[in-house]
Amino acid sequence: MCTSFRGCAVTEPPDLIAELKSAHQPRLYGSAGCETWSVRFSPDGSYFAWSMGYGIVKLLSWPLTSKDSAEAGCSEEKTLNCKQTVWALAFGPCLSTRVNASHQNGRDRELLLAAGLNNGAIQVWVVSTGNLRFNLSGHQAPVRDLVFTPNGSLTLVSASRDKTLRIWDLAKKGANPHVLRGPDYWVFKCSISPDSSVIASVCNLDSKVYLWSLRSYTFMRHLTYDHERTMASCDFSQDGALLAIASYHLTTGWWVDLWDPYTADVLTRVEDCEVCAYRSDNLLTSLSFSPVGLLLAFKDYRSLRIWDVERDKLVADTDHNRASGVCCAFHPHGGVIATGCRDGHVKFWRVPRLVPSLKHLCRIALRFSISTYQVEALPLPKKILEYLTYRDVPKQKIAYCKEHCR
Repeated sequence: MCTSFRGCAVTEPPDLIAELKSAHQPRLYGSAGCETWSVRFSPDGSYFAWSMGYGIVKLLSWPLTSKDSAEAGCSEEKTLNCKQTVWALAFGPCLSTRVNASHQNGRDRELLLAAGLNNGAIQVWVVSTGNLRFNLSGHQAPVRDLVFTPNGSLTLVSASRDKTLRIWDLAKKGANPHVLRGPDYWVFKCSISPDSSVIASVCNLDSKVYLWSLRSYTFMRHLTYDHERTMASCDFSQDGALLAIASYHLTTGWWVDLWDPYTADVLTRVEDCEVCAYRSDNLLTSLSFSPVGLLLAFKDYRSLRIWDVERDKLVADTDHNRASGVCCAFHPHGGVIATGCRDGHVKFWRVPRLVPSLKHLCRIALRFSISTYQVEALPLPKKILEYLTYRDVPKQKIAYCKEHCR
C-alpha cells in the first residue's frame, strides 16, 4: 500500500487476531438489516457486545476463547433479542480513570447495556443476567448513538434522527429526560467530555458541531466549517482538550479534524487527497480515541487506520479488502480494536502497544481540569504552552497518496 502521512512511513497492517461471524446470513451482501452498527467493550474490559443484525445483540465474556472465535457461541454467551434494528450500544455505569474515586458512585452498581433501536426506543439490559431492566420511550425516530457519562453515574445520553438529544437519569425510575433541541437535521453521533461537563454532537447534513452543557442542559456554541460536508462521528481525547470530528463529501473525499473545543480552533486535519466522482467506499463511518496513549482510530468502508497523534505517525493501516465495516471500538486497556462489518461480522485487530511519554501523561493530568484559556494564562515558556494546548501538532496532512485512490 502507498498510504502515507507527509514525511511518515506507514507501519505494516495490524494483525487480525479473531473474528466473530453472524449466525444470520445476509440475503445480499450489505443488504439492510444485517449490518453490525455498533460494537462495545465494557468499561472494565471483561465483556464485549455487538449488534449482529436483525435485532440481535450478542454479549460475550472477554477475552474470547478459541471456540468463541470459531463459532461465536459458548456457555458465557448471552443473546439479547431486541426485535428491532440496533443502531447503538453503550455499557454503564462508566468510570473514568481521571475522576477521583471518591466521586465515582457507580463502583458497586450492576453493569448495564443500553441498546438504541430503530423504532426510537432504548432498551436497557442487565449484563449479569441478560434480563431487560428498562424500556425507555420518547424518541420519535431511530436512536443512532448512546453514551453513558464517564463519572460513574447512571446518566445516559441518546442521539436520534428525530433531531434531538435526550439525557436520561436511570437512577431515577420514571423520571422524564432532559431534551436538547436545536439541530435541523438527524443527530448521528454524540460524545461526552471526560469530566462529564460537555456533550458534542454532529448531524448528518449540518456542517457544524454542536456543544452542549451537561451541567445546565443548555446550548454552548457551534464549531463551524467553512464549506458543505456531511458529519459522521466525533470523540473527545482522554483529557478533553481535543475533539476529533470525522466528515466527508460525496465528491471531494473525507476529513478528520482535531479541534480545540474551548477556543474553536482547528489544530490539524487529516484528509483524503483524491478528488473524484462519487465513491460509496470512501465515506468515513467511525472514529475513536484510544483510552491508552494519544491514538486515534478512524475508518471508512475500505479500511481501518490508527494515527499516533503525539508522534505524528500512522501506526496501523488495514488492507481495504480485510476491514469493510461501519464502526470501531478500542478495548479499555488498549492492545485491541474491534470493527463491525456490513455483513454482521466482527473483526478484532491487534493495536501497537505504545508507552505514553511522561510529558503526555503530565499534559493529560493538567488538561483534564484546566481549560485552554487557563493554560494560556500560566507564566510558562512558549514551547511548553504550545505543547500543553496541542499547538505543536503539525498542521494539515494528506492521508492518501493519489496512487492508492482508485
